[in-house]
Amino acid sequence: MRLTILCLVVSILLSSATRAQAPAGVPIFEITPAAGGFKITFNVKASVPIEGVFEKWDATLKFTSPDVTTGVLDIKVEAGSVNTGSGMKDGKLKGKDFFDAKNNPYITFRSSKIEQTGPNTFDIPGTFTIRGMSKPETLSLTVSGKGTGTGDIKGMMAFDRKDYGMNSGIPFIKIADRVEVDVHLQAKQITGPRLVYKE
Repeated sequence: MRLTILCLVVSILLSSATRAQAPAGVPIFEITPAAGGFKITFNVKASVPIEGVFEKWDATLKFTSPDVTTGVLDIKVEAGSVNTGSGMKDGKLKGKDFFDAKNNPYITFRSSKIEQTGPNTFDIPGTFTIRGMSKPETLSLTVSGKGTGTGDIKGMMAFDRKDYGMNSGIPFIKIADRVEVDVHLQAKQITGPRLVYKE
C-alpha cells in the first residue's frame, strides 16, 4: 500500500495546516497544499491493484533552531478517510483485519530526528503507528526549493503489513506484504531565520 507527506492522488484532499509555536529566532513553517497535489497515498502489489488516498490528515513541521536536523515532522491521518475508488476495498481496509479504523482512528508518524543524506535528500527516522501498534520506520524525502523559504517535499516509506498485525487478505485478491506510502507536501516558512543545511 503506498501513501503517493509527507504520504501521501485521485481525489480532493482535505487537510488542515497548523503553525508551529516557537520562540524568537527559530524558523516557523506551515504545511500548505503542494503544486499539483497535496497528497498522502498508498500502494501494495496485488493480483488486483490496490492503491488509494487518505482524504483527511494533518501535518506539522517544527524546529528548535535554524539547524535543519532539529526539525520534528508529525503526520496524523484519519484511517477511515481511505479512498481506493472501490467501496468493497475501502470497507475491508477500514475493518479489523487491516486499519481497524473504528478502534484505532488515526495512523501517525512522528520523527525522532532529521538526517541530511545529500544536498536535497533527507532520511527521517521516527515512530509509525497503525492499528494501535508502534514501530520504528524511516521516511526518505527529497526537497526542492531549499533555502527559499518554500520547499516542495516528496518522500516514501515502506513497511511490512504483517509487522502490524495485518495478516489477512481480501477475498479473491492476492496481496503482497510490502506496503509503500508516498507523501507530497509543501512547507512554507512564515517567519524566523532561514534553515541551515549541510553542503
